Amino acid sequence: MKHLAPLLALALLAPAGAAAHPHIFVDTGMKLVVTDGGQLQAVEITWAYDEFYSLLIFEDRGLDSDFDGSLTAGELAQLQGFDLAWSEGFQGDTYLTLDGEALGLGAPEHLSTEVKDGRITTRHRRVLTQPQAADGVVIKAYDPTYYTAYTVNQGLEVSGGCQGSITPPNLDQAYTLVEELLYAMPAEQAEETYPEVGEAFADTVRVSCGA
Repeated sequence: MKHLAPLLALALLAPAGAAAHPHIFVDTGMKLVVTDGGQLQAVEITWAYDEFYSLLIFEDRGLDSDFDGSLTAGELAQLQGFDLAWSEGFQGDTYLTLDGEALGLGAPEHLSTEVKDGRITTRHRRVLTQPQAADGVVIKAYDPTYYTAYTVNQGLEVSGGCQGSITPPNLDQAYTLVEELLYAMPAEQAEETYPEVGEAFADTVRVSCGA
């Protein structure tokens, strides 16, 4: 993930062209904070990392020395907020739009970090820079380069009397797009700069309010 300091282990494991498919898998959950008046104020995001990436984080930080897939209280404290040290320009791989216009999100606020069965799960909160009417908001979680794959399967909760729906991506269209973009560029360019196709593989969350 681009918001984390590069890991030597990842660098060694990622050959040229590695961005052609995801290497990090994140099960994702969302809680949308909507007022009784229908204004979307914040999004709480859950990231449950796959076991292999969690292991890389443990090794990089010298955690879980007994390899039992759990951390001591002291080790867990060292892990708090590890995935919120974002580089400049990183948008958190969470994108909100309303009528096609992007909605701004503030800096992430750490809520929790847990480790269970060798997997790291974190939660953070992002407040909208300007509250917006929740009805019609569209949310997608994706890495533009598709190095990280997000799947919204950890729950979707919407307050304020609104509802949310999840539409999975059309994978046939997504892979066709990849082929078309790769075919259109020189092979050496594809090795160095993989087309940004992450959005095509993203679940689409839509918010509706009222009848």
